[in-house]
Amino acid sequence: MKLADLDINLVYTYADYLKWTFEQRVELIRGRIFEMSPAPNYSHQRLSTVIQGEIYQFLKGGSCELFSAPFDVRFPRKSKDDKDITTVLQPDLCVVCDKAKLDARGCIGAPDIVVEILSPSNNKKELKDKFEIYEEAGVKEYWVVFPPEKNMLVYTLTNGKYVASPFLYAGDSVVSSVLPGFSLDLTLLFPAQP
Repeated sequence: MKLADLDINLVYTYADYLKWTFEQRVELIRGRIFEMSPAPNYSHQRLSTVIQGEIYQFLKGGSCELFSAPFDVRFPRKSKDDKDITTVLQPDLCVVCDKAKLDARGCIGAPDIVVEILSPSNNKKELKDKFEIYEEAGVKEYWVVFPPEKNMLVYTLTNGKYVASPFLYAGDSVVSSVLPGFSLDLTLLFPAQP
C-alpha cells in the first residue's frame, strides 16, 4: 500500500491508521490525512534535543514522562475505541503526567505539555489545526518554537482557552505552570552568533 492509494477526501480513523504500511509518516486531524514533513533538518533536531534534554533532566525521578516523535497521541471524542478516534498527532515532544493515559501504542488523551518546532511546510497545520485540537482536548501548555525567527510562544490553557505569552527570545526563560520550578533559558536554544 502507498499513501497515494488512499482517497484523501475520505474520513479515516485510528483503526485505519493502524493498518497502513506505507513509509511516509502521517497524522490524522479530524479524520483527514496530513503527510508529515520529511526528516527534520539540523536546526529542528538541535532545538528538539536541547529542549528534550532540559525537560528530561528536570523530570528525572518524578511522576511525569517525556516522549519524542514518532509517538502517537490519540485524541478520543466519542470513545477510546480505535474506530471512533479520528485525530492522531505526533508532537515533536510531549509531557504526560497521568500514567493512565499511556499504553503500548502511545498516549490516549491530552498530554500535559506539547512542544512543536515549526518547519516552513507545517506552519498552518501547527498554528491553526493543532492549536484548535490541543486547546479543545485540554493540553495545559502548548509550546511553539519558531526556528528562523529564533523565538517561541507558550500557550497556557486558562478557563478552556489558550492565553499566549509574549514572544520569548534568547535571554528570556520559559517557565511552566505544569512543571513548577522548571525554567528553560532560551539562550540555550538561540545562542548569540559570533
